[in-house]
Amino acid sequence: MKRLFLPAALLVLIFAFWQSSDVQTIAAGVAIFLFGMMMLEDGFKALGGGMLERMLAGATRSTPRALLFGIVSTTMLQSSSLVSVLTISFLSAGLISLIGGVGIILGANIGTTTGAWLVAGLGLKVNISAYAMPMLAFSIVLVFQKNKLLRGAGYVLAGMGFLFLGIHYMKEGFDAVSAQIDLSKFALAGVLGLAVYTLVGTAATVVMQSSHATMVLILTALSAGQITYENALALAIGSNIGTTVTAVLGALGANYQGQRLALAHLIFNVTTAVVALALIVPLREVVDAIAGLVGIAEDDYALKLAVFHTIFNVMGVAMMLPMLNRLVRFLEHRISDKMPGVSQPHFLNASVAEFPQTLEPALRNEVIHLYDNAVALILKGLNLPRDEVFSNKDLEAVVRDNRTQVDLDLALDYERRIKTLHSAIVDYVSRAGDDKTSSAMTDRIQMLREVANSIVAAVKSVKHLHKNIDRYTTHPQGTVTTIYDELRAEIARILVEIDALAKSELGDRSSLWLDQERAEIEEDARSRTRRIDALIRSRQLAPLAATSFLNDSTYAYDAMRELIAVAQGLYAEQDAALAEVEGLLVLEDDELDESDTDETLSQDDSGEANKTVTEPG
Repeated sequence: MKRLFLPAALLVLIFAFWQSSDVQTIAAGVAIFLFGMMMLEDGFKALGGGMLERMLAGATRSTPRALLFGIVSTTMLQSSSLVSVLTISFLSAGLISLIGGVGIILGANIGTTTGAWLVAGLGLKVNISAYAMPMLAFSIVLVFQKNKLLRGAGYVLAGMGFLFLGIHYMKEGFDAVSAQIDLSKFALAGVLGLAVYTLVGTAATVVMQSSHATMVLILTALSAGQITYENALALAIGSNIGTTVTAVLGALGANYQGQRLALAHLIFNVTTAVVALALIVPLREVVDAIAGLVGIAEDDYALKLAVFHTIFNVMGVAMMLPMLNRLVRFLEHRISDKMPGVSQPHFLNASVAEFPQTLEPALRNEVIHLYDNAVALILKGLNLPRDEVFSNKDLEAVVRDNRTQVDLDLALDYERRIKTLHSAIVDYVSRAGDDKTSSAMTDRIQMLREVANSIVAAVKSVKHLHKNIDRYTTHPQGTVTTIYDELRAEIARILVEIDALAKSELGDRSSLWLDQERAEIEEDARSRTRRIDALIRSRQLAPLAATSFLNDSTYAYDAMRELIAVAQGLYAEQDAALAEVEGLLVLEDDELDESDTDETLSQDDSGEANKTVTEPG
């Protein structure tokens, strides 16, 4: 179907242009209008610098706030489709709640009615092309400025200019067509007319991907007398159904939450349309009564259509609000929250890549998902049960009590749980860095990529350990079992500490213990050779087992360092002032390296062996 759509659309346009040159004017007006909407959206994104996204993140604390945000943002952008896609993106990234997202969608439906008022009240009664030309002239000067705000203002001004110009050409085209062809002769009355024109309005909105553009087209055709008022009402109802297609398409690349929101949008708009069609006669009478009260002329059908469009959207919201919690429960039941497999991304999808503010939190959540997979694999590689390690039991006792070899194909599980997911994260990061993201956000995204690399490195180190963990700890063998148990307990302890850090309140987190932990790891790593030499001399440890342990302890300490780096990247205190104070207290990397060098020199002077021996095989 998708392959056939483009050639079919082009053939229809060619045929229409061949039949009447005035149709070209209408089509050009629609194209200019849609192009203006695109520029207006881009302009607000650049001008806001993420302001719209930040407002959205704080707009869902209550349903009234969400509803108001939907109204205001759609009025500003003149695009309920953009607001819907933005909301789906934030919901997929886990930044807003489902009920808050539904509230925004309801508000967007009311906000989109303001466009009809602007066109009916101003665009059809004033020569707005006279305003469009200077707007475009000024905008081009601003667009070529280096300042991002000036460039954004230029795009907004150009978008408004093209919107006005598009409305002008649509109006001119319909006026010219009306002199040659009376399309109102094809009007349909009764139920058949309602059904047919509702479908036509739906189809037009699906094609143009904008209910706002459809409403402008309906209003200009109505003002030129090319459609009847009754058929215009049905077209307006159909445009509301068609606008849900954009949300549905946006949800195709989203997770289950985004799909729930798209379904809510579809349910709301279809239900509102059905009720409006069923109550079309009473609604017309209400419109006439309101028109009389506010002084709208009896034959000013364009303004009456704007009144109708507002009434049935407000009616739909009023009808849906009392059932909002029930609707959310239905959505949660209808679309389960079953996550993809452990090897597949849970948060990285096409919808979250649409807007800068969702890039970082979605990536952070996915890196945490990768870390959860890694923890499970690391503990299995150490032959330790996860539930016991994180149960607040004595870790040394847990290690001593677990001598059973875990049934594990470490290489296969690494490919399935770690490598595939890590590849998806790397691919996402490589595509995320563009002009939509600020330099600060790009740095944070790259930092998360480094965290993901550290997670993978930690798992690889434990992979190297696994063979000798099985050999020396599945049954007691004296000193060699004891020292391997110490490595197992130390890695497990770091995992427990990171878990506690993750569960703590953001304001309570501190990077001090991370640096202390890192210093202890380096101290233990430096002293291991002396300890092993002493055990060999006292014949408590065989040379072959000693060389195995020296190699394996290198892997173990590498894993610990990488885990500390993971904790630093994901959970360390981000407050700048506190970070500066802590920076004065912590032991810097170069100091650690200098201390390590001094220790090595002193060992060499005393004749101690300080070289790790590679075990054959």
